[in-house]
Amino acid sequence: MKVAEKTAIQDPHCVAPNLSQNRDKGLELLKYLILGTIFGIVFVKAEIISWFRIQEMFRLQSFHMYGVIGSAIVTGIISIQLIKRLNIRSIHGEQIVIPDKVFKKGQVIGGFIFGLGWALTGACPGPLFAQIGSGYTVILVTLISALAGTWVYGKFADKLPN
Repeated sequence: MKVAEKTAIQDPHCVAPNLSQNRDKGLELLKYLILGTIFGIVFVKAEIISWFRIQEMFRLQSFHMYGVIGSAIVTGIISIQLIKRLNIRSIHGEQIVIPDKVFKKGQVIGGFIFGLGWALTGACPGPLFAQIGSGYTVILVTLISALAGTWVYGKFADKLPN
């Protein structure tokens, strides 16, 4: 049995296991650090990490964040369709498999909790590290809370509603 297949079988909760046979090592990982740094700079310059922008969004006072989120959704839709229709492969030449999504009522509950946390803290997981890197050290509390929430979910996932 291949390593990737073994990993997919070991975690029955994972709906999208990483089936890549290639593992980056050493300096090959540097590309992810560079890309993440560029991504963080874009977040800062676009004011996506701004607590005030996030509060404006939840108070329906500004279109800025809705425009960012909407453009991300459109980009995602176009990208997924291109991957599926043109049979685009990964950077290592492997086939990209995108499983169909199955609706579960737990997603509504989880989405509500996620949105509530986002509105209260002014941060979602995407820009957390950009906020910390920009000097908003109070966001460390949000990061620790996000990690604790992830741990709690992992511990009790099998007992939660689908």
